[in-house]
Amino acid sequence: MISWISGDLVDFWQTNQKFFVLINCQGIGYEIQILESLFLKLKTNQISNNKITLWIKQIKKEDSDLLFGFTSKEQKNFFIEILSIRGVGSQIGIGILNKFSIGEVIIAIKTQNKKLISSVPGIGQKMSDRLILELKNRFKTEIQFEEEKAKDEFEIKDPETNKMIEDLQLTLQSLNYKNKEIKTILPFINKEVDLLAKKDNNLSFENLLKLAMNYLDKESSNIAS
Repeated sequence: MISWISGDLVDFWQTNQKFFVLINCQGIGYEIQILESLFLKLKTNQISNNKITLWIKQIKKEDSDLLFGFTSKEQKNFFIEILSIRGVGSQIGIGILNKFSIGEVIIAIKTQNKKLISSVPGIGQKMSDRLILELKNRFKTEIQFEEEKAKDEFEIKDPETNKMIEDLQLTLQSLNYKNKEIKTILPFINKEVDLLAKKDNNLSFENLLKLAMNYLDKESSNIAS
């Protein structure tokens, strides 16, 4: 069973609404389906080097061996939880994570927002009901956390912006910033989002990352002095 892969990025492409990367790991090429958010980062050169590491969910079938790659363990685990529900396949699971952040899905489950869930291609009314019913008890702790986070730190924004902010937090963690530090600067980032969006449509992941790192560096300087 493959849990994660780290190697050189050889190629990436889109086939219909599916997104893939080819990774060379010790001379073996692994074809992996990824989320649209990672594909867009690769396409817009937001990932500068050729090295890539993905958390992997491997699904074995009679005639195929499929690999699904995620940039965080949380995304992978959430994907696995979705797949454990009867009638939910891998493409529906990927579709949910392509359209919404984990936080948005959890809040939708808590508020029983069937319209939001059923807006994902392949999810009808019955499956939406089943997803909400079965996932609600599994994510009690996460639901409470997301409610507090939304209340204390964020106003509700569009799904694309929320996903960008979630990716921003994961990137800052990978750069060895502490969760406590990241949480401190998120309200400032939230205030800047609308300004960046209005300023020549200047809202991008790269700009948000630069802004966040500037805030964090300033905080570190203040503490040091």
